Amino acid sequence: MKRGDYISDDAVVKRANAAVWLELEKKKVLDIPVVVYDSGTQTIYHEANDGTRVEIGKRMRKERYSERVAKKA
Repeated sequence: MKRGDYISDDAVVKRANAAVWLELEKKKVLDIPVVVYDSGTQTIYHEANDGTRVEIGKRMRKERYSERVAKKA
């Protein structure tokens, strides 16, 4: 396959965003709670269609994987 036969990076990003949006809409229709991560508070929630949030956990680690590996070496 030649380089010209591949789709562009922008098209890949658009398709990925569309797939996520479709999955979220499907969950709304089926009334299934969605898992949401709040980066400000670093908390994970189940969010229902009516907007209620139930906390299910907190972020366990604060650094990136590469930073954790560098500490061990």
